[in-house]
Amino acid sequence: MTKFSTVTKSAMVALCVLIAVGAEAKDWKEVNIGVEGAFPPFNMSGSDGTLSGYDIDVANEVCKRANLTCHIIAQDWDSQIPSLNAGKFDAVLTMGPNESRRKVIDFTVPYAVTANALLVSKSGSLGSLPHGGEAVNVNDGSAKPIIDELHKALDGKIVGAPLSTSQQQFMEQTFGDVIQVRTYKSSEQTDLDLASGRIDAEFNNIVYLNSVVSKPGNEDLAIVGPLFTGGVMATDVCFGVRKGDSDLQAILSKAIGEAVADGTLKKLSMKWFKIDVSPKPKA
Repeated sequence: MTKFSTVTKSAMVALCVLIAVGAEAKDWKEVNIGVEGAFPPFNMSGSDGTLSGYDIDVANEVCKRANLTCHIIAQDWDSQIPSLNAGKFDAVLTMGPNESRRKVIDFTVPYAVTANALLVSKSGSLGSLPHGGEAVNVNDGSAKPIIDELHKALDGKIVGAPLSTSQQQFMEQTFGDVIQVRTYKSSEQTDLDLASGRIDAEFNNIVYLNSVVSKPGNEDLAIVGPLFTGGVMATDVCFGVRKGDSDLQAILSKAIGEAVADGTLKKLSMKWFKIDVSPKPKA
C-alpha cells in the first residue's frame, strides 16, 4: 500500500509538472511579423501600403508550411527589436545574427546568405577602390592587409549606413578612426545622400546595392571594393524571435529548412535578386 501510494504521489507530481509546462507553452496559430518595408528587393511598400519582396514571399511560404496565420507589419528598422521584445511582434524579418543581437533575441536558421560592399559615384575619388568583387572574411588573418589598404583609401571620407545595422557597426569599428559614419533611418535615404554628393560612399548589403545600381538614373553609381563578411556583420538573414520562444524558433526553422531542401528559396532568390543567395541544403 505504501509503495502504491508513493508511486501514485509521484505520478500526480509528474502530471502536475506536465500540466504546468503545457500551460506555459504557446499554441502558435497566429503570428505578427515585423518588417522594415523600405529595403528593396528584400522588402518594400507600394503606394497603397502593400508589402512585397523576397522577405515577404519567404515569410508567406514559411507560414504556409508551418500552418500559421501570419500578419506582416511594416515599421521603422531601428524599432524592430524593441517592438519584438515588447510583444508587438512575434518575429522580425531581415534580421542578421551578430554578438550584440544574440544577447537580446534569438534567431532561426538563415533564409539567405549575403555580403556587404561599398557603393560610390564612378566619377568620385573612390571610383577605383581596390579589391573590387573580392570575397573578404574579416575573421581571416589574410584580411588585415586589405583593410589596412582601405584605411588609406577611405581616410577623410564620409560613409553612409542605415541606422542600427551591422553595416554601421562594422564601419565604425573598422574604419571609424579615419572616416565619418553618417547614419540614416532607411537605406533609401542613404541612396539619396550618395546621389546628391553629401556622402562619399554607402556601405550596405550587396543584394540591395545591386538593385540600386540597376535603377534608371543611377548609371553613375558603382559597387566597389571587397565583398565583406564576418566580424560584427550580420550577413546571414534570419527571422529574429524573442528569447524564450524556442518553440516558435523551431517551427520557423523547420519550415525554412524544408523550403531550402526542395529548392523553393532558390527560386524565390532568383525571382527577386537574379542570383542565388539561398542557404545551401545540408548534405
